[in-house]
Amino acid sequence: MARRDYEDDPEAPKANSLVPAASAVVVDDGGRILLHRRSDNGMWALPGGKMELGESIGECAVRETLEETGLTVEITGLVGTYTNPGHVFAYDDGEVRQEFSICLLARPTGGTLRTSDESFEVDWFTPDEVDDLPMVPSIRKRISDWRAGSGPVVR
Repeated sequence: MARRDYEDDPEAPKANSLVPAASAVVVDDGGRILLHRRSDNGMWALPGGKMELGESIGECAVRETLEETGLTVEITGLVGTYTNPGHVFAYDDGEVRQEFSICLLARPTGGTLRTSDESFEVDWFTPDEVDDLPMVPSIRKRISDWRAGSGPVVR
């Protein structure tokens, strides 16, 4: 399903749903960050997705990371909360979702790097390499918040 991100765009469609979601900044022992290239918009992103009934936000981030990248992770901290009502995702099925996302910090504990039906590339990048990758502003904001290292951010 195709997706288009709008952030503080007066031409954006109005939200018709609000779904809790989690993403993960997964950092290896060498300080590299795990990203996947999304199949719905072609942009590089953190692993993440919507929370399912019966799971915690941490369990959501762990599950989504495994599904999208093949790696198991352990949650080690909080990067921030992201709830800008001006940030919406429009899907081709008519859903327009307002952002409500918790971004967690994680470290890899196992698994094998692989793509999924949600990603067509998965790789590790140094923080400097991330600067030149195509990604939506909200993902870049999460990575910038992690790089700033000033503790959890509320946006």
